[in-house]
Amino acid sequence: MIDRYIPQERLNYLWMLAYAAALVFLLCLINLQVLMASRYREIADKNRTQIIAQAAPRGRIFTSDDVAVATSKPSFSLIYFPGQLKTNLELESLASGLARQLSIPYEILRNTLFKSARKETPVRLAENLSSRTMLSLSELKTIYPGVDIIVEARRFYPFGAYLSHLIGYISKMDVGEWSSRGKDKNYTMDSRVGKTGLEKMYEKELKGRDGGIYLEVDSRGRLSRRLESREWAPGADIYLTINSKAQTAAEEGLAASATGKGAVVAIDPRSGAVLALVSMPDYDPNMFVAYQEDRDQEKLKNLPEFNVALQGTYPPGSPFKIITSAALLETGKVSIDEFFNCPGYYDAGSRKFKCWEKKGHGKMSFLDGLAHSCDVYFYNSALRVGPLNIEKMARQFRLGLPTGIPLPDEKSGNVFGPSKRAAKKSYWFIGDTLNLAIGQGETLVTPMQAALMISAVANGGVFYRPYYVEKIVKGEGEPLYRGKAEELNRITLKDSTWNLLRQGLKQVVDEGTGQAARISGVEVYGKTGTAQNPQGKDHAWFVAYALTPGRSAEVAVSVLVEHGEHGASSAAPIARAVIEALFKEKRPSGKAAAGPVTGAALSREAPVSNSEPSTSTVKQGGV
Repeated sequence: MIDRYIPQERLNYLWMLAYAAALVFLLCLINLQVLMASRYREIADKNRTQIIAQAAPRGRIFTSDDVAVATSKPSFSLIYFPGQLKTNLELESLASGLARQLSIPYEILRNTLFKSARKETPVRLAENLSSRTMLSLSELKTIYPGVDIIVEARRFYPFGAYLSHLIGYISKMDVGEWSSRGKDKNYTMDSRVGKTGLEKMYEKELKGRDGGIYLEVDSRGRLSRRLESREWAPGADIYLTINSKAQTAAEEGLAASATGKGAVVAIDPRSGAVLALVSMPDYDPNMFVAYQEDRDQEKLKNLPEFNVALQGTYPPGSPFKIITSAALLETGKVSIDEFFNCPGYYDAGSRKFKCWEKKGHGKMSFLDGLAHSCDVYFYNSALRVGPLNIEKMARQFRLGLPTGIPLPDEKSGNVFGPSKRAAKKSYWFIGDTLNLAIGQGETLVTPMQAALMISAVANGGVFYRPYYVEKIVKGEGEPLYRGKAEELNRITLKDSTWNLLRQGLKQVVDEGTGQAARISGVEVYGKTGTAQNPQGKDHAWFVAYALTPGRSAEVAVSVLVEHGEHGASSAAPIARAVIEALFKEKRPSGKAAAGPVTGAALSREAPVSNSEPSTSTVKQGGV
């Protein structure tokens, strides 16, 4: 027998390797059982369970006067649990019965059922079914074991297109949204999320906690048994600053206009709270959540999502004369008592610039020139004041800047002036000054910017960020958020400038071009306008604010009617209707109307009386 000698060093190396392996094993065990235990337990549970989600009700949306404009309705999904129907004949019979009820091709249903039975995994055969369809399927449920109906919550907008561009809509997540939200356990690939408007901006608050049916499956994913059903929890409720009566008046007025296109914005000049926001053409957000049997795919392809109030940029026309007037009064280069003669045009040498009143206004001073929107008066004044001063005043009034309302894709418009031309190394001509004076040329504003401009006149130069959420409240009444006024900046003008501006705007409504906006018992200050449009008929503008005597202004309104031609006849009556709706309860003879109302454009709950007829004559012209 040969005695082999093994050196002690080798034995030491072997023991070291053994200890190292044991240490690695121990560390892995600690990692599995202690450090990562919860994660691996979750993965194991996911492998062991399958969830059929039940969508929770989204939070409701109310106007400031408690009208629900977004709620939820029950929706039903049809689920097939395999295992109880054993033969092909039974599955084919079920497919045939369901095809008649669901209007789904028999072959599609048959293949789906056979695949589910073969893999022994549950399948959702149909979703978003109406109550009437669910009732017709109840009989099949009793005949064919394994077929079940689960109830879910479906978004519902009671008044259809009402307030659609502010509320927005929801729809199924796309791939990009799923990748960004995939880590959130409250979302699945079938989840519906906000796509536009406040549905998108406040998705986190509106989204409830989904419920579901929890199923136990084996290692191959085959159904073993049902474990439990977990209830959903609704999302938080949002209360808007929108006044339903003002919103209804704005929508009905714009829908009844000559073209039914444009925008209306009403805000509270004391805070920036949005009281009405209309963009037309509009759309019914119910189209995206319609029951399966009611969906109209053609309408979905041609959805008018463009928000005219925030994204539409237009020449401001005569409302810009407020800016020119402010520059005139601040510089003092034109006396308010100085007269300019208006023969119906201004001769600039190489070209005659016309006034909207072809026969001319005659001699015009400041207040008369503003009240009657005399273009020739403002041509002469602008040449005296200088275009740079007008441009600077426009920038002080925040034209060319977005208002900052928390909605996506707001446009900033464009301020037209000599400094911008100089930056482009381009010439500035006398005709540019004349166009600038009356809001033509390259100057562009949105209806929201126009509302902020007239609001600043109403409150003495304060610019607030427009906001539309008054508060957000959880189901049990717990407040999550409360909206508040946020000052962006303010413009400081002489007291005499503000007083004369207001005096002129009051005269516009009392005896000038804005008489269609007069309201008994309410002081209305406004400015009409017609903006030339090279693509068709002129656009109609009217901006105004209103107050009850002895009080501060409570509403500022801007109205744009695309291709409406005349602000006096097309836009001013809409502003009047909005103001009347807001002041109706404050006036001695007013009667309150609850909620949205019946009109030409929308189906509403209760009628609102028509505006008081105006006995004054409205001048039909470019005003």
